[in-house]
Amino acid sequence: MKRRPVFIIIVGLIGIFLISTQLRSADKIPQEIINLAKTDFFALGKDPIIVNAVKAENAKGKTLDQIKEMDKKWQETPGLADFMKALMESQCGKYIISYQTKHPYIDEIFVMDNQGANVAMTNKTSDYWQGDEDKFVKSFNNGKGDIHFGDVKFDQSTQAYLVQVSVPVKDGNRVIGAITFGVDIEKIK
Repeated sequence: MKRRPVFIIIVGLIGIFLISTQLRSADKIPQEIINLAKTDFFALGKDPIIVNAVKAENAKGKTLDQIKEMDKKWQETPGLADFMKALMESQCGKYIISYQTKHPYIDEIFVMDNQGANVAMTNKTSDYWQGDEDKFVKSFNNGKGDIHFGDVKFDQSTQAYLVQVSVPVKDGNRVIGAITFGVDIEKIK
């Protein structure tokens, strides 16, 4: 019986450590990434190729139900299907792949419409609809736009610490979508 309180204290301390590590993860974002978000990434969100692709997708007038149906299909499809490749092979897809190639610290880029559905991508995303995730919600910001930094996380597939940085896609002063960059914090230094 005497060991039980010690065990509970140890488990509690581990829990507090894990929670505080999670809360402090935003502090681990290097200043270089913050500067990139405010300059290069923000500028890419105004690039005509990206803006035109998002405008064209928004003009399709997809309902949220249609987007969620595609999201389900996306998540159930193994590998890279033709409808996914189309997002990489579009003019916008090729453009962001070219941008990623020139910046080796970027592991992924994906562009979203005004509902958070994928418009273009450099790599297959885990789902098609980002509209319920902070990367879209906070960067689209109800049409006001903002820069959003996700938590620094260890990515098993790349064996690297990544942060997702999201900025609005803007047509003039109007926010029409968002773009997310997966940045390897080890390569940025």
